[in-house]
Amino acid sequence: MTRRGLLKVGVATSVVAATASAAAHPATAAPTDLDARFRELEQTHEARLGVYGRNLRTGRVVAYRAHERFAMCSTFKALAAAAVLRARTGLDTVIAFPPADILPNSPITGQHVDTGIALGDACAAAIQYSDNTAGNLLLRQIGGPAGLTRFLRSIGDDVSRLDRWETDLNTAVPGDLRDTTTPDAIGRGYERVTLGGALSGGDREQLVTWLKGNTTSAARFRAGLPSGWVIGDKTGTGDYATANDVGVAWTTRGTPVVLAVLSTKATKDAPVTNPLIADAARLMASVLAPGE
Repeated sequence: MTRRGLLKVGVATSVVAATASAAAHPATAAPTDLDARFRELEQTHEARLGVYGRNLRTGRVVAYRAHERFAMCSTFKALAAAAVLRARTGLDTVIAFPPADILPNSPITGQHVDTGIALGDACAAAIQYSDNTAGNLLLRQIGGPAGLTRFLRSIGDDVSRLDRWETDLNTAVPGDLRDTTTPDAIGRGYERVTLGGALSGGDREQLVTWLKGNTTSAARFRAGLPSGWVIGDKTGTGDYATANDVGVAWTTRGTPVVLAVLSTKATKDAPVTNPLIADAARLMASVLAPGE
């Protein structure tokens, strides 16, 4: 598909979602204006962009290419941690693993080869440092990629799927359905595990605490959202300049806003463009919670 074709596909979905929002909230930017601004971001960064956002107080929704598929990459790790929490496995349980299991970008588990790592610490490492070995350790606790997919189905996500382990799941080849989601599906999934009824109250609090401690989004959500907002999120990065950020942010008034921003490019070795994620998040915040 040509780059021009990529920029045209799926825009109608965003118009429908944004129109419904505008009808309920007249102050919202006209759908065509909002779509044009997202298209401009795509053109500026030569990328395909998908977003989903919802203000849980007003119900206002922003969506653009929200039902198109993108590679999940490491955004799966927070959902895997949610599945671990719901399985009621003791977080103090120590998981042993051999040196051969250590993958690139494993800053925490790499320090625990001799001692093993507590399951709770593996959850924190996977979410807060995107530790790849920790991500695989979580998957082993829940039945592998298929186990995570079953968990997603159990919380109402019939779209997202995980097929492979780290680091193979990051190939992000255009058109490959493996290890993919949509902005709408993953945004709603994160909402269910952080603010909804998918987990018990205590487990929700634990997951949110881990997400708030994320260290990998300084150039993404944390660069684009208002400085006074409290952010709990998980990033993901892969081939084809795939760059994602998904999570929940609380405005200065304490309003929870769910945000999912997924992006990719047409060339395998293209550079990742963090400002695209930051700019998209900034635009979404201005529409979903203006003045907050």
